[in-house]
Amino acid sequence: MSSPTAPGLPPGLPPEARPAVELEAARRHYAMGDTVVRALDGVSFRIGRGERVAIMGPSGSGKSTCMNLIGCLDRPTGGRVLLDGVDTAGLRDDELAALRNRVIGFVFQQFHLLPRLDIARNVEIPLFYAGVRPAERRRRALAALERVGLADRARHRPAELSGGQRQRAAIARALVASPAVLLADEPTGALDSATGRTVLGLFDEINAAGTTVILVTHDPEVGRSCPRVIRLRDGLLEEA
Repeated sequence: MSSPTAPGLPPGLPPEARPAVELEAARRHYAMGDTVVRALDGVSFRIGRGERVAIMGPSGSGKSTCMNLIGCLDRPTGGRVLLDGVDTAGLRDDELAALRNRVIGFVFQQFHLLPRLDIARNVEIPLFYAGVRPAERRRRALAALERVGLADRARHRPAELSGGQRQRAAIARALVASPAVLLADEPTGALDSATGRTVLGLFDEINAAGTTVILVTHDPEVGRSCPRVIRLRDGLLEEA
């Protein structure tokens, strides 16, 4: 398999100077019968390395579509989406998956932990798919759980944890492969207010350590926790 590191790199630009994420007139249109749905319609912005940004907008604004493009879960139908300097539109499926696994750590609203596995084995999952040896997977999983304050829960199953603990376990899983970008979809949506604030504090710590953090949300409190907010409405950029 060829490496997905060459396409789209600006000539002469060192890696540390590239934006973590860049959208250039990005569009994502869907055909529904005779109707074209313009889920994202010519959106441009950059997110620099080490930023903490909220992408916000009401239902139907395009924020979930935007998240899917940034996370290499979908491709633009026009314009460009560059992740770590790589133009995602021209990649094969295997190259897109390799780029996603290298650069992005995902955190989901509903945690998506496997109920039959203990927390440490849940956290190991990205490393399993990356071909990391078992002993190294366990070492890195335990280190990630230590980072989020769950080292003492490594052998517990998800049902034995509170909602906040499950979300912290999901964050550990997202961090275990040392991604450049942490991409979180409504990360406090399934939590009570106090637990949500604790999780937001954890994102602050992760960002302070150098990871780019992108929170996709409709929650104003989550937006206020970020120095920068990108707002979408009706598939268009309202504020960047």
